[in-house]
Amino acid sequence: MNRWTGSWMSGPRAAQEPGEAAGSAERRYRGERFGLPESGVGSIPSTARRAVAMLIDCVLAGLITALFTMPDLPRNWSLLTWFLIGVIAVSFFGFTPGMYAMGVRVARIDGSAMVGVPRAIVRTLLVGVIIPAVVWDYDYRGLHDRLVGTVVVRMR
Repeated sequence: MNRWTGSWMSGPRAAQEPGEAAGSAERRYRGERFGLPESGVGSIPSTARRAVAMLIDCVLAGLITALFTMPDLPRNWSLLTWFLIGVIAVSFFGFTPGMYAMGVRVARIDGSAMVGVPRAIVRTLLVGVIIPAVVWDYDYRGLHDRLVGTVVVRMR
C-alpha cells in the first residue's frame, strides 16, 4: 500500500514518493533526492534537534501566555500562543524561535523563498495533532511536511 500517507506500517517502500519506481537507485543519505548536502548547512537535521526546537517553542508559548493569564495558569491558551508563533514565524522567516535556537528552518521543496501563510497554517495545525509529525519517510519528512511540500533543513 504505497500512498503519500505510507509509514513504517506500509513496509519499506512507503518511504518512496508517489510514482517513484520500485527499483530506483538506493539513496546514500537523507535529503539526496532533493539535492540537499549530506552534512552541514542545508542538510537534513537529526530528530533530536527538531524535538528540542519543539520543546523550546512549547515552553516559550507557555511563558508568554502566563504573562497574560497571571495569577492563573495558562491552561489551553498556550496552544493558541504556540499556534500563532508557529504560523507567523514559519510563514515569514521560515523558522520558529526554537528552530532558530537549534539551527534548523523550514524550506519549500520547490525553492520558493517563503513558506507562506496557507502552508504554515496547515503545517502547524498538523504538528498540533502530533500523529502526522511523527510518521516520517526516509528523509525525516512528516506527513505535515509532505502535504505542504516542505522539508526541515539545517541553517548552521
